[in-house]
Amino acid sequence: MDNRMDIVSCIKQRLPALRPSEQKVAEFILANLSYAAHAPIGELSEKIQVSHASITRLAKALDCTNVRDLKFKLAQSSAVGERFTSDTKVEKKDIPAIYQSIHDALSRNAGMIDEHSIQAACQLVTQARQLLILGVGGGSSIMAQECHNRFFRLEVMSNAYSDPMLMRMATATVDKQDVILCLSLGGVSPDVQHSATIAKEYGAKVIAICPPGPLAELADVHLVIETDESDYIFKPSASRYVMLAAIDILASEVAVLNQRKSREKLRRIKLHLDDHRQNDGRLPLGD
Repeated sequence: MDNRMDIVSCIKQRLPALRPSEQKVAEFILANLSYAAHAPIGELSEKIQVSHASITRLAKALDCTNVRDLKFKLAQSSAVGERFTSDTKVEKKDIPAIYQSIHDALSRNAGMIDEHSIQAACQLVTQARQLLILGVGGGSSIMAQECHNRFFRLEVMSNAYSDPMLMRMATATVDKQDVILCLSLGGVSPDVQHSATIAKEYGAKVIAICPPGPLAELADVHLVIETDESDYIFKPSASRYVMLAAIDILASEVAVLNQRKSREKLRRIKLHLDDHRQNDGRLPLGD
């Protein structure tokens, strides 16, 4: 088995070629992943009504070193959650339920970012020579670009980075006048954490928008968010809106703190956008 392939995918791929007794074990494992990962081999063989040898042969057929290795890989896949492996039909969520999940996520986070933290972050951003925004992965990469889109119009020199190597390179060039803004929906982002550590080595300050965790502990200022994912895996994460709200809070406060310069930059942007779009002046500002 390719070491990069997870055990569930491997079982499904090789199932047709297995012996009948091995197929019986494999089908039971797929239907009872967590149980199979933790049950003793004797209990497992009795439950499936096969011999110990059938389980051992299945482990070998899946290129596992032994049954213990098979169970270890099953435990890894089980940790992801059975909602990702179950074949149980899932009913679609109605449109109002999608809005409700976003509303619930925002309500849980309302007031979570305290005034002292937001003002400390604003002071760092407005006084920074440059703001480097770091975020990797699906949601955080997009939010990093959104951050840049908010801040460049507020007289804040900013750049967004999502490529891990470029993040390391960019943070290796900073000094004490620079600020790093780290984004993470999970609060555990090794590439972002490593780059932030490099930046701190050269004296830069770090702001983190993330849940409590390793990245938050590294930050000089932590703007806390809380994520709570549901078992309905087919809907994009509502946590994206929580991070977006935190970014909007920070950008709004920076704009007010830096309002003389912000107003002039916003005026210029609006002037040229209205000229380009030939509209009545009430369209969103560059969105």
